[in-house]
Amino acid sequence: MKKTFAAAVAASFVMTGAGSAQELFEMTSGYANNLPILGTASVNFVDKINSISTEVEFEHFNPGELVPALEMLDATSNGSVDAAYSTSGYWQGKMNAAGLFAAVPFGPEPGEMLAWMLYDDGMKYFQQMYDDNGYNVKVILCGMYAPETSGWFKKEINSMEDLQGLNMRFFGLGAEVMQKLGVSTSLLAGGDIFPALERGAIDATEFSMPLVDANLGFYNIAKYNYFPGWHQPSTMFELLINKDRWEELDEIAQNQIEIACMANLADNFAEGEAKNFPAMKENVEEHGVEIKNWNEEQLQQFESAWLEVAGELGAEDPFFQEVWDDLQQFRQDYKLWSNNIYLPRPYTSVADQ
Repeated sequence: MKKTFAAAVAASFVMTGAGSAQELFEMTSGYANNLPILGTASVNFVDKINSISTEVEFEHFNPGELVPALEMLDATSNGSVDAAYSTSGYWQGKMNAAGLFAAVPFGPEPGEMLAWMLYDDGMKYFQQMYDDNGYNVKVILCGMYAPETSGWFKKEINSMEDLQGLNMRFFGLGAEVMQKLGVSTSLLAGGDIFPALERGAIDATEFSMPLVDANLGFYNIAKYNYFPGWHQPSTMFELLINKDRWEELDEIAQNQIEIACMANLADNFAEGEAKNFPAMKENVEEHGVEIKNWNEEQLQQFESAWLEVAGELGAEDPFFQEVWDDLQQFRQDYKLWSNNIYLPRPYTSVADQ
C-alpha cells in the first residue's frame, strides 16, 4: 500500500507540474526600453501579463536584439519571433491601410478612436488587413496615447513654402501628406534619428511626444517644436503574436493576454497625459526650445493635402477605401455625441480669468 500511495503521489506531482508549465513568448519591441512612455509601454505590458498569468510568460527584447524594428512583422509572421510590440504605421509601405490603425491625420482623438476600434468595425478590419495580405499573426490593441508633436525643425517655418525641399523623418500616412507639400521624407527608427539630424542627413523630424523626444536629445539640434500633432491626433499600438502560437493557447491564456493589453491601454494613455506638460516646460526653460503653433490656414493646407492622399490611396486600393469609408461614417455619426457633450475648445474658464 505504501508503494502504491507513493506512486500515486509522484504521478500527481508530475501531472501538476506539467499542467502548470508556462508557455514562453519571446517578444521584440519597436522601441528601446529606456524611452519613457513609448518604450516603457512594452515593458509594462510584459510586467502586467507575467503578474497575472499562470499560462504564459513573456520575455521583452529591445529593437535589434532579436530582429531590427522594421522587420518585426515579417519575423513574427514566419515564427522567427513569437510576438512583437509595435505600431502598424511602420507597415505603411507594405499595406496602404496600415496607417489607418495607427494614426490618422486629422482623425479621431483617443476616445473616438477607441470607440471605432473596439465597439465598431476597427478591430475587424485590423485583423482582416493582416489576414488578406498573408501575414500569419494575431493582432491585439495594446497601447495608446494622445497627439504627438508635429515636428522639430532646425529653422523656423514662417510659411508653407519653407517646407519645400526639406529632408524630414516622418511616420505613416502623415509622411505622404508632407511629400505632397514638397518635403522629402524617410522613416527612421528612433535610435537613428539624432545621428541623422547631427550629420545633416535630415533637416527636421517628428517622432513622439515632448518627453520622449527630449530623451532622444532633438532639442540640441532642432530648437523649433511645432504643435498641434495634426498627423497623429491619437496613436495606437499593437501586440502581434504568431498565429500558430496564439492558436495553441487555451482560452484562459488568450483572455489573460487581451486583459493585460486592455490595462496597458489605460496605463499608457494616462502616463502620456501626466508627463508631457512638465517636459514641455523643461524643454523651453532649460533647453531653449521655442514652442510654435501652426495657424488655422496652415492646418487647413495640411488637411487638404491629406484628403488628396486619402483619395489617391482609396482609388488604388479597395480595402483602404472600405476602411476609410467605414471610419468616416462612424465619425459622422459620432458628431451627434461629441458636438453636444463636450465643452468648446478652446474655452475660457472662469477659474483662469
